[in-house]
Amino acid sequence: MNYRHHYHAGNYADVFKHVLLLQLIRAMQRKEKGFLYLDTHAGRGGYDLSVPSILPDGRSREPEYPAGIGRLWGVAALPAVLTDYLALVQKFNEQQGASGPELKFYPGSPWVAKLLLRSQDRMALCELRPDDAEALDFEFARESRVTVQVIDGYTGLKALLPPPEKRALVLIDPPFESKAEFADILRGLGDGLRRMPGAVVAVWYPITDRTRIDDFNRGLHELSLPPTFFAELNIAGDSSQLRMKGCGLLVLNPPWKIEGEIRAILPPLVERLKVDAGAGSASGWLVPER
Repeated sequence: MNYRHHYHAGNYADVFKHVLLLQLIRAMQRKEKGFLYLDTHAGRGGYDLSVPSILPDGRSREPEYPAGIGRLWGVAALPAVLTDYLALVQKFNEQQGASGPELKFYPGSPWVAKLLLRSQDRMALCELRPDDAEALDFEFARESRVTVQVIDGYTGLKALLPPPEKRALVLIDPPFESKAEFADILRGLGDGLRRMPGAVVAVWYPITDRTRIDDFNRGLHELSLPPTFFAELNIAGDSSQLRMKGCGLLVLNPPWKIEGEIRAILPPLVERLKVDAGAGSASGWLVPER
């Protein structure tokens, strides 16, 4: 599948990923000491939702954000985590020039992180595609404590870990354009853990074929994993015609208390983002805490 970020900006998978990323960053910031946020597949940084996405064959895609953040935008009485997330999106929306209640601009993971980072925290963004890397460089040229690396994200794991801060939150969020992406993730995780066994690593993945996830999990168990937690959101059941019925986030070395915080937000996300009665969520430990 092709999951380049700009094709899907603001959809249900972005909402899930960015809400959980916000929780992880907040958890990292319970300690005063700074940390490195490393994004291995950063994309463009932010997205103008009014610009149509054009596929390589010239066809335009229907926007996906109405069925994602569009289902949360302007809704009252949401859980505090979702209110926090929406305030972050609103801040980015206004910074980019939108006014009033209109949602026009959506932040990618780099801007979600940047809007949360403290003065003692730092950010490194890896992006291999020249056009996206150029856009990232333009976006963050005037931002202190941010570096843009025009390299393969898996190479970035070896090149940038461990950081001087000795603390790191890594997001691995590849486009899944390659059939070998899950194998690449496993190799990248192995390299990253050898460099920094204590890093907090979050891996986003699509749920299309359950057997691929099962194979991925078997590969994970062949690594010497630290405590590892997973959370999944399914907007449709197995019988749905949707190609991507859900997505998940794997968290290695999850921060203290994050398990309960993630579990608590999954039911409200399912309720807001589901498309049929087969929707649901799952979470648990692949490798329990010791």
